[in-house]
This record gives sequence, structure tokens and C-alpha cells, in this order.
Amino acid sequence: MAKKIKIAIIICGRYHNCSGGKCFRSVREREGAFDIYSKKDEVEVVGFTTCGGCPGGNIEYAPEEMKKNGAEVIHLATGMLVGYPPCPRVDYFRKFIPEKFGLKVVVGTHPIPEKYNLIHKRLRTWDSKLWKELIKPSMPDKNIRLKYD
Repeated sequence: MAKKIKIAIIICGRYHNCSGGKCFRSVREREGAFDIYSKKDEVEVVGFTTCGGCPGGNIEYAPEEMKKNGAEVIHLATGMLVGYPPCPRVDYFRKFIPEKFGLKVVVGTHPIPEKYNLIHKRLRTWDSKLWKELIKPSMPDKNIRLKYD
């Protein structure tokens, strides 16, 4: 049976001018971290904002407004994972939001573009156990990653 799922997206403050194109496309296509939702279900984006810039002050307030708009799940955008450097606070954010607001958090939105995967492999950015866990929802097969380059 189809259900309606309300989500919100928090992007990295460095990308405050981002129009969200890859995120919205991946919601529609159910790719990347959005593959957890069935294509039969209606996924409605009820909030989209930045973390507020380092150190992420908007994380303290934005999820509350998103929850008032019906958000059940907060997605921390893929940009927090692929930036140069990746967000050093993303793990804290994924723990803080459920604790303070009672909302589920998913790290990632659109698939990690292959060009970012390649440079971060060379830099060994994601070699730790924690980073491997954080990027997993946004790391589909290479063909999908190439579509997001």
C-alpha cells in the first residue's frame, strides 16, 4: 500500500546557492539515499535549507520548523560528504537531530557523482570505518554515479 512520506533536506552552507537539482532528481528517481523509499510511495519535500555554515548553527533550529511542516525524516545532503573537505560535523548532526527533535536522519541525498568518488579515493578521505558508513547510502553502482557527474 502506498504511503506519503514527508522529508526535509539540509545542505552544507558552502553550497547555499544550490538549487537542489540533483537532490530533487534523485528523490523522483529514488536513487542514492532516496532508494529506501518505494516508487509507489509519495515522497514530499517539506523543507530545504542550509546548515547555516560552519559550525552548523541552523541545525539547532531548522529541524523544528521542518517538523512543524510535517517532516518525518531529515536528509543531510550529499554535499556534506563530498565537499572539500567533507563536513567534519555530519556525524554529530545525525545524532543531535533525533535526540533533540525526535526525527529520523539519513545521511545523504543524491548519489555521489563518480568524479567526487575518484578524487576522494585518491585523497583517502573516506577510508575510515565511520566515513564508509556515512557514504554508503549515497554510493550506488558506478553507472548511477556517472549519471550524476
